[in-house]
Amino acid sequence: MRDNLLEDRQFHIDMEKGDVGRYVLLPGDPKRCEKIAKYLDNPKLVADKREFVTYTGTLLGEKVSVTSTGIGGPSTAIAVEELCNIGADTFIRVGTCGGMQLDVKAGDLVIATGAIRMDGTSKEYAPIEYPAVPNYNLTSNLIDACDKKKLIYHTGVVQSKDSFYGQHNPSNKPIFYELESKWEAWKRAGCLASEMEASTLFIVSSYRGVKSAAIFLCINNQERVSKGLENKVTEDVNIMIQTAIDAIKLQIIEDKTKNIKDR
Repeated sequence: MRDNLLEDRQFHIDMEKGDVGRYVLLPGDPKRCEKIAKYLDNPKLVADKREFVTYTGTLLGEKVSVTSTGIGGPSTAIAVEELCNIGADTFIRVGTCGGMQLDVKAGDLVIATGAIRMDGTSKEYAPIEYPAVPNYNLTSNLIDACDKKKLIYHTGVVQSKDSFYGQHNPSNKPIFYELESKWEAWKRAGCLASEMEASTLFIVSSYRGVKSAAIFLCINNQERVSKGLENKVTEDVNIMIQTAIDAIKLQIIEDKTKNIKDR
């Protein structure tokens, strides 16, 4: 007997097969979906339930969607699982992050090549020893898109956490000793930035056998602030969105070429 929550219409995102394309951009903020959808051809709002807002349009003649995930791993896992159930297989996370290395400045882009699994959700999918890494080709397309635009970007490992205030106010938390020491460890190991969804996205994607990648706009760098360095906070996500759109187009072209060769 099937669980009533798992019928064809997905319980949380409120969609079914045909509502989304195989390519999906994943912002966290539902209000950002409309902004991203404007880069698609003929976008239409197809669902709006809880933190999950979805628009679907086309790029290069292929159906492409935008679905918000909300903040953090649990809702991200729900979105990806249910999108996979209805045919999506290529995901790019488009979000914001805080820089951890001094050369990662506000306004720079960060492309994740891996994620530190400080979240709780991914631990319910794979043992902690299993790495959270994106799809190589999709990540390469993000890099190529940045290079073509001559943007300032960084590639490397990001930290995915569950608690925003555990990062920004660790000293008043009961386990301050662990939060502060691990933060220092991540910095010394070369971690570029901190965010809240990549590790879950990468692990769930690995389990589901789909492609995923992540690009972030660095909006702040508390390490630069602590050193008295310039730190102009920015939240203009347009260049990040445009870069992700370009990467999706590159992936569509790759997939179409492969399909022709496979015939």
